[in-house]
This record gives sequence, structure tokens and C-alpha cells, in this order.
Amino acid sequence: MILIFSFTCIIILITYLFLQSPVFGIHPKNDRLDKINNSLHYKNGSFQNLSPTVVTLKDSSFIGLLLDFFNKPKETVPAHLIPVIKTDLKTLKDDAPTIVWFGHSSYLIKYKGINILVDPVFSGTASPVSFFGKSFPGSNIYSVKDLPLIDMLIITHDHYDHLDYKTISALKDNVKITYTSLGVGAHLEHWGYKPNTIVEFDWWQEHKVSENIQLIATPARHFSGRSFARAKTLWSSFVLKLDHYQLFIGGDSGYDTHFKTIGEKYGPFDLAILEAGQYGKAWPYIHMLPEETVQAAIDLSAKALLPVHWGKFALAYHPWDEPITRVLQHALKENVQTTTPKIGEPFSINKQMPQSTWWIK
Repeated sequence: MILIFSFTCIIILITYLFLQSPVFGIHPKNDRLDKINNSLHYKNGSFQNLSPTVVTLKDSSFIGLLLDFFNKPKETVPAHLIPVIKTDLKTLKDDAPTIVWFGHSSYLIKYKGINILVDPVFSGTASPVSFFGKSFPGSNIYSVKDLPLIDMLIITHDHYDHLDYKTISALKDNVKITYTSLGVGAHLEHWGYKPNTIVEFDWWQEHKVSENIQLIATPARHFSGRSFARAKTLWSSFVLKLDHYQLFIGGDSGYDTHFKTIGEKYGPFDLAILEAGQYGKAWPYIHMLPEETVQAAIDLSAKALLPVHWGKFALAYHPWDEPITRVLQHALKENVQTTTPKIGEPFSINKQMPQSTWWIK
């Protein structure tokens, strides 16, 4: 009994010390916590979705999910190097909004000299440890050093595949202002960002960045958390207005009526950037199926769809290229224009958009 007790204490101590690592961030407190407590979307100590939402279904055990993850089919990872294009990001033409996708949910938007970076993950992993959630071979060719000065850094929520400690730390001196969801600024300050360079949003809050740029936080159906505690910070989608152009930045979200509401309030959109991968039967409410991604684009009144949240990490059990295949099949049926750029391939809104099937060997 003494040995068992001692071993248990050692495991608890090791876990505690590990969780003190800066990669896990920090919970909001003081003035930031006061703002959170005043949010209409924060109840009973946590943020709430607009519709009742469970992260995983009741009959899905943690041990079962863990075993499934470590025994994923080999098709979840590509059998070949991901084809990529190395673009000089500092000399992009930007008379119209130009987008460069870096795989998963990371991308750069450039317009009239303004550089906007969304959810950058360049460390090669989508987790707090290097051996878990590794990027696909060939997909992680971009680094912070390749980026121009970032005028606007947008972080949708605090999950590791959207808020990457190594990338964010390396970016610190290359970012003017960070825009994010309520509470996420606590992590950023913990990692050395100055408070006056962080703007946090509750849903439906609008911010005029400049005369020709406006950013609006809109709902998403998801959750947050970097350790055992969930929903202490908010998760958001964003509407980005650049002069007369309108982009929808989806972040992570399960399908729900909020897409229709956003479309009616702010649409139509020139481009909707929506997640299409990392879905699973055990978590149907927090990530969309590919067909739901297409429907969300329709609800938003989007002229074109860029499917993201795939192509770099295997965080679910489906074949790595299944999301884009299913999206294209349903988009063809529903007459939704969809663009499929390679990682690093720039394209401009309302101009010729990439349509290649680069994932097929």
C-alpha cells in the first residue's frame, strides 16, 4: 500500500509540474475575468454555445477514444510528400485580398499593404508535446521567418492546433495587434505580449481597425481549453471587412443555425473559410461533416468556399484526403464554387481561384 501510495503521489507531482509549463497558458483573472463574468455567453463558470452542445457523445469513453486515436488507420496520413509551393510572402501582390493557406487552419491574408495572419501553427505539431499531432511530411515548410510584418494577428480560440505556443512566442516582436476571443489574451500576456496590443471580443462585438478595415466576432459551436478545464475562454468566428470585400473566418465550429444568422446579418461573403476536417462520430456537434461545410457556405451566402482544417495534421480517424473529396462532391451537387489551393499557393478573391486536385497521386 505504501508503494502504491508513493507511486500515485509521484505521478500526481509529475503531472502537476508538467502542467506548469508555459505551453499550457494560464486562466483569465482580475479585470479580464470580470469582463468574462459579464458576458451573456458565460454561465455557471464556463462559456456556453448558443445550442446545447456536448463535446463527445455520452457513450464515448476517454480510454476508448484514446485507443482509437493511437490505432488510427494508416490512411489518416498521406503515403507521399505533400506538394507545396514556397511563395515569397513579403512581395505578394495585394490589389485584391490575397490568401496563402499554410495547411490546417493557418493562412495569411494580404490587402493593400496590410498583412493579416490567422491561427498560425508552424511548430510542426498540433499539441503541447513534440511526439503527438505531427504535421504531414512536407507540409511544414513555412516558418515565422518567412512572414512579413503582421499588422493583424487573429486567433479564433485557444486549442493547440490554432494557438501554438512556439509560433506565437516567435511572432511576438513581429505583430502589431492581436485580435482574439474573450479570455485568450491571458495566454498571450503570459507569453510576453503587451496588454495594449491585445483586443478581445465577445460574440457580436464590432471593432473598426481602420477606415477600410472592420472586424466582427461572431458565434461558433465549439469549446476551448488547453488542459483539463474547458470553456474558460471563448471560441469565435470572425467577419472581416476590407473595403467592399467581405470574408468569413470560420475557426472551428459544428453546424448550427448561427451560420444562417451571420449570413443574414453580414452576408453575402466573397469568401467563406470554413473547417472541413477532423470530424468524427463521437463528436458530431463540435466539428462539421464536409457536407455540412458546404451547407454552411450556402447559409452564409458565400460566393466561394475555401475548405480548411485538413491537409496537415491527423487529429481524427478519417482518411486524410476524405474531407476535400466529400466537400467537392457535395459542392458540385449544390453548385457552390470551391477553391483548392496547395499549401503556399496564393490566390486572390474574385479572380481565378485554384481548382487542382493536388492530393491525388
